[in-house]
Amino acid sequence: MSHPTRLSSFAAGARDTLPMLVGAAPFGIIFGTLVTAGPLAAWQGQLMSLSVYAGSSQFIAVGLVASHTGMLVIWLTTFIVNLRHMLYAATLLPYVAHLPARWRWALGFFMTDETFAVMNGYYRQHPNAPLGHWYFLGSCMSMYVNWQTWTVVGLLFGAVFPQLQSLGLDFAMVATFIAIVVPQLTRLPHFCAAVAAGSFAYLLRDLPYKLGLMSAVLTGVAVGMMLSRWQARSEAIADNKEPA
Repeated sequence: MSHPTRLSSFAAGARDTLPMLVGAAPFGIIFGTLVTAGPLAAWQGQLMSLSVYAGSSQFIAVGLVASHTGMLVIWLTTFIVNLRHMLYAATLLPYVAHLPARWRWALGFFMTDETFAVMNGYYRQHPNAPLGHWYFLGSCMSMYVNWQTWTVVGLLFGAVFPQLQSLGLDFAMVATFIAIVVPQLTRLPHFCAAVAAGSFAYLLRDLPYKLGLMSAVLTGVAVGMMLSRWQARSEAIADNKEPA
């Protein structure tokens, strides 16, 4: 059996992310069409995909810009929505903590919801993979190129077909996030965080400036962190009580 190389690990990461690429494609198209329908120029929308590279935040930012919302509110809203990446980073940190800073910073920038789902599953099966970071990079780069490509498609076709975003493509976004979230709900903190965030998002859906979504994110993060700490303390106490 041949040993994995950097290139084969990179290719495997890209290959295993293919299902996520399909789900993200309509997401990118819709974002591009929304940019063409708003006050932003096409190049600004593409620059946002290149530099921000956070689908949910980009959608929210475009909507807030179209509503002439102040920059501070836009910044705070997108910041809070992206706080979930702190949980992603905390989950994957034990597997990448040994890497040089340039690797950690690069993987942190390119990590998305989809890449986290792929990598979380990979590291559970291969916790000590010596070339896991190359697999990680392959997953990241495939998602990044995919997002840029479909943003361009949305920008090009948005002007020609201004109602493209109303064709039901957003269903793919819902299906993709369901596929990402459900496999992660095997632990109590994850399940309770998802229930809390979903409940608050529904109850506060009518608040302006996406405040309901912001509150839901904060609630989910708080519930998940509290239960994770409680579970860790309970396990530590149980281990100390075990006879030698």
